[in-house]
Amino acid sequence: MRSESDDKAKTKYMTGSYTANPRGFGFVTVEGLEQDFFIPEGNTGGAINLDTVKITLLPKTEGRRQEALVVEILKHNIDRAVGLFTKMNGFGFVIPDDRKLTEDIYIPADGTLGAENNDKVVVTYTSYGNGREKKPEGRIIGIIGNKDAPGTDILSIVESLEIPSVFSQEVLKEAKKKNKPVKKKQMKHRLDLREIPMVTIDGNETKDFDDAVSIGIDKDGNYLLGVHIADVSEYVEEDSPLDKEALKRGTSVYLCDRVIPMLPTALSNGICSLNEGEDRLTLSCIMKVDHEGNVIDSIIDRSVVNIDHRMTYNDVTAILNGDRKLQEKYSDFTGSFFLMNELAKIIRKKRSFDGCIDFDFPESEILLNEDGSPAEVRLRDRNRASLIIEDFMILANETVAETFFNKNVPFLYRVHGIPDDERIEALNEYTSPLGITVRLGKNEIRPRDIQRVVMKAKGMPEEEVINHLVLRSMQKAKYDEHCEGHFGLAAKYYCHFTSPIRRYPDLQIHRIIKEYLDKGKIKKKREKHYKAILPKVAERTSMLERRADEAERSTDKMKKAEYMMAHIGEEYVGTISGVTAYGIYVELPNTIEGFIHISNLTGDFYNFIEERQELIGERTGKSYKIGQKVSIIVSAADKDSRLIDFILSGRR
Repeated sequence: MRSESDDKAKTKYMTGSYTANPRGFGFVTVEGLEQDFFIPEGNTGGAINLDTVKITLLPKTEGRRQEALVVEILKHNIDRAVGLFTKMNGFGFVIPDDRKLTEDIYIPADGTLGAENNDKVVVTYTSYGNGREKKPEGRIIGIIGNKDAPGTDILSIVESLEIPSVFSQEVLKEAKKKNKPVKKKQMKHRLDLREIPMVTIDGNETKDFDDAVSIGIDKDGNYLLGVHIADVSEYVEEDSPLDKEALKRGTSVYLCDRVIPMLPTALSNGICSLNEGEDRLTLSCIMKVDHEGNVIDSIIDRSVVNIDHRMTYNDVTAILNGDRKLQEKYSDFTGSFFLMNELAKIIRKKRSFDGCIDFDFPESEILLNEDGSPAEVRLRDRNRASLIIEDFMILANETVAETFFNKNVPFLYRVHGIPDDERIEALNEYTSPLGITVRLGKNEIRPRDIQRVVMKAKGMPEEEVINHLVLRSMQKAKYDEHCEGHFGLAAKYYCHFTSPIRRYPDLQIHRIIKEYLDKGKIKKKREKHYKAILPKVAERTSMLERRADEAERSTDKMKKAEYMMAHIGEEYVGTISGVTAYGIYVELPNTIEGFIHISNLTGDFYNFIEERQELIGERTGKSYKIGQKVSIIVSAADKDSRLIDFILSGRR
């Protein structure tokens, strides 16, 4: 006779991470296994999103995903939430903004912090409940503001991601102390480039200027390109309160209604910013570039500059397009702008020849009213001047990375790995029927192989979809102390050098560069120091970059949904951007995307053909596939869930 202990001994347990679904069920991902496990509602064991759980598998049902039961919660990985407070008789509840946190949080009378009804608040869990009769409890630790107050919605996203938005008095005091005009003694042992004509070129709204550019021709006809970067490390010393705060933030966060800077504005908009007509300390990368786009010589050194003009992308583009008034206004630089354009085209052509992959995805720009509501969602203009600066910054980043790799000093690189074969095979499943394939063999995939796919797709109805599938097949770029190259840019050496006001990795390598310039080497003790800290800096700044990206995506999705709330019932023509077994995604020309549920595809029963990313009607043979144009009507939109629903209009 089998005992209960025998059955337990034979039961197979696994540990994984639980992902909740707003509808009550969830999934558990076990490290090392490709397939996750479905957790039906009632089998979650009270687990909340991102819990580490122990599961056991349930009997397999033919044709269905493997199901499992949560038998134990090993660790709660979320300890706070942002949500809407509802006030009751002395106590209250918080409904989390994150729909994956499916349970309201009970707030006792002594834990409300004085919050009022409909306030957005930050709450910390004091109890997680058990998923049955006992609900989660918490106490409010911060009040963001009334949900209808301008900016509260975006600040709620910032708080939910734990992005620090307020500087301490200690940090502000240190920044104010540093914000003093450049003194003569600070200019010693620097290249004095104040008489070299140079400009900054940025967006209309930019207030922090990291980089300036200069250009000329040498006696042999080569281009002399100067990229001059704010010397932030002169003001942010290692391990100072400013430095610790900068590393804590990792990057500035750019949202549609605000910038959350990495450094206080006294530095980012003040003494570190390359403001027109003011002496500024910089690190300069001056490159001699031949007519094939090769850097045949370079100088990287400390410098001092004085900017002649603060230019905008729009004005420089207008000058290149023949605007006579602007050409006269900036007559001292008009020739330089045409020379910059000439060189940028050469650099871009060389990068393309090397295999650089240029997706050219459309980006949106969200314009807000004074009350924070969206007034317009439109395509962001990627004009000629912005491409010039992009080309010059990439070339400087490559040059600096190669220079210091060859000096064999500890450094922080920007790396982008080679796509793995499985992801390329998934790409080939879609592109092969279109006559486009990436060959897999003994030799590893090269950037040129992927570039060929993107180039062949140009002009095809499926172009945008193929670009998205290519992007999905790639690894994420990250920071690393090892130089592993940048696959997307087809660059053997790459780093981030050009934006130390808004990115910590740039600030970090500036210190190393200056230390090398001072001593002609990195001393053993300091080399050991850098080897100890760089892996941690790389890991942390990569994570904080992803957090900033998530804040930007979430904010944009929310504002797009809010914008479409005012356009319910209106008709648009869009392009199918995604197909799933549950329905189709449609993207409008301004990048707003909505979903048409399969239940709203009437008149037939539709089957999903995964390898072709297509829905096909059983009776009519009618199909919906990526790249297809369709007419839609906006049926619903909700800013809180950040979701937009469409239905087909029947016209197309």
